[in-house]
Order: sequence, then structure tokens, then C-alpha cells
Amino acid sequence: MRMCSLIAILCFTSTSLLTAGELEWIQISPDGKSFVTSKSQKKFVPWGFNYDHDRGGQLLEDYWNTDWKAIEEDFAEMKQLGANVVRIHLQFGKFMSTADQPRAAALKKLGEVLKLAEDTGLYLNLTGLGCYHKQDVPAWYDQLSDSERWQAQAHFWEAIARQCAHSPAIFCYDLMNEPVVHGGKKKGTDWLGPGFGGKHFVQRITLEPDERSRPEIAAAWIKMLVEAIRKQDQRHLITVGLVPWSLERRGLQSGFVPEKVSQHLDFISVHLYPVKGKVDAALKTLKGFDIGKPLVIEETFPLKSSPKEFEEFFLKSKQHADGWIGFYWGKTIDEYKAGKTIGDAITAGWLEFFLKNGPQFKAQP
Repeated sequence: MRMCSLIAILCFTSTSLLTAGELEWIQISPDGKSFVTSKSQKKFVPWGFNYDHDRGGQLLEDYWNTDWKAIEEDFAEMKQLGANVVRIHLQFGKFMSTADQPRAAALKKLGEVLKLAEDTGLYLNLTGLGCYHKQDVPAWYDQLSDSERWQAQAHFWEAIARQCAHSPAIFCYDLMNEPVVHGGKKKGTDWLGPGFGGKHFVQRITLEPDERSRPEIAAAWIKMLVEAIRKQDQRHLITVGLVPWSLERRGLQSGFVPEKVSQHLDFISVHLYPVKGKVDAALKTLKGFDIGKPLVIEETFPLKSSPKEFEEFFLKSKQHADGWIGFYWGKTIDEYKAGKTIGDAITAGWLEFFLKNGPQFKAQP
């Protein structure tokens, strides 16, 4: 066991933590502009991590049967760093054996993750329909038509919602990470966008040309999946993780225009990484997603900017954002500091920034 993890776990045994019985459900505030706890009506500011893979690049389902202790340690460390939300990414192929049959073993394991979150006092952002490792995507899934694929996705979400409906540890369901509507006049050839670091984070929801506008298609897809969830779960919040090029601007567009597709979403989520020399542009983009519903920056990191510029973006983003979720990959600050790469140094700086700024961001009025 990592020494830092052991210390963190020992700290848990001697300090007061939220447990399943103490976790309050999270809901939208009466004015519709932020998040509050259900009983006390205290403002809730999502502040956490994407736990999308481990230190070796494995996805959660790749190691949750063989290295559960590492997951327990990672949750403890994220809690110690000040997180209140952990975003986990569920892979479609790991949960569905056919288009309408979920895998009972995967759902059971998800239940164990829920219990761990409850015991640790963390809320979960459950992001679904992942196809991050192309080699793990079922061949039959890729062969479905647009409408058949939507039906399979609805079955996925209905099964997930049935499993999670009664847990207060769910902050939200995120329908899909970075969905895109096919924009060509010819049939598309690949459901997945280009890879990044060996993973495919962008996914098309259609391949067939359609007479409807791209936002109309996106809105219909959202409505269908929300209805599938609501068959099993009337309470938990629902969002979708949008790329920054979802706004109606010249150039690349996803089709998921916030003000045109969000009727059935409880809040807006955007993935935004400020670029060196373009902090003001990032803030302008963020403002475009501020459409009157709570807004969460669901992914951000000093990937393309200097630490100073990233801090400037982060602090100024409070004008529009109501929550922030960065990244954690199973290594502590000390482990990153002991590393010898630029990436190690950047990540150590990010985690220190997260730890330092958590109190002021979570307490924002």
C-alpha cells in the first residue's frame, strides 16, 4: 500500500466523515441557478476529479475486479485533497452483452463503487456510453443503425438508473462524454472521433444524413435517454459533457448548441482547457454556455496553458461556473514531485492548486 494512502485512510478513521446516512441528495436551487443539498438547502459547489483511468492508463472496469484496494486508496486520496465529486466513466461494452441485456456482474460492481462513495463521503458523476478503448467496443454495437444504437443506449441508461436510483451518492448522470451529431451529407464511417493518448473520447450519435437540423437531432437524442433514466429514477440530476465547439460559431461545431438542446437537462457541463495567450477567449467561450442553468466545467487542466494563465482562467471562471472538475490519476502530489517529467511537474502543480483553492471555491456565495 502506498504510504500516503495509508496515512489518508488512517486519517479517515479519526475524523468525522459524511456517511451514506449523512449524505444529502443534491438538487437544483429554487431559483434554478445553482446546486443545493436537499434537506439543509445549503449551497453545493461541485469540486472534484475525473477518475477516468489509473496511473497506468487502465479504465476503471479494467481493474476493479483485480485491484479493488487501489480504488479504495484513490477515493481516500481524492477525499483528502478536498474533492466532493468524482467523475467515473462507464464503458458501454463492459455493461451491455447485447443491445438490450445488461451484464449483471458489471451492475453489481457498480453497486460496490456506490457503496465506496457513500462510505467515503463523495458524490459520483456517472458518465456513460463510453467507447474509449476502440478494441473493447462490441462489433454488433457498431453495426447498429442510428435508431437501433439509440435504443441500445437507452437500455444502458435504464439499467444504470435502476441500479443507482436509491443512492444519495449520485451527483448526476452524464449521458455521454463529448457527443457529436454527424454533419456531413454522406453517411459517416466511424462512430468514434480521433484518438487521444490511445483513447477515443469524442463519439458520434449519428452516422446517417438527416433532414432535421443537428441541434434538433441532439435534442431528440437527449430527450430519449432522459426518458429512459426517468423510468427508473425521477430524482437524480442529468447533464451531458459538451465540447467547447458546441457553440454556434464559424468552424467546427458539434451540433449540441446549449440553448437549443438543454430543455431536458438539469444543468450544463462543458469541457474547457485554456490555451496559452488566449485566456480571454476561453472565458468568452465559457460565457456562451452560461444560459441560465447551473454550469459546471466538467473537465479542465493546465494542458495547453502556463500554470499562471490556468490560475487566471480558473479564478475568473467564477463569474459563470458553478462547479469545477479536474483530473486525478491514482498518484499523489509527492509521487508526482518525485517524477522527472514535465507532465509530472504540471500535474503536481495542478493537485497543489486544487488542494489550496478548494475551500474558497466550495464556499463561494
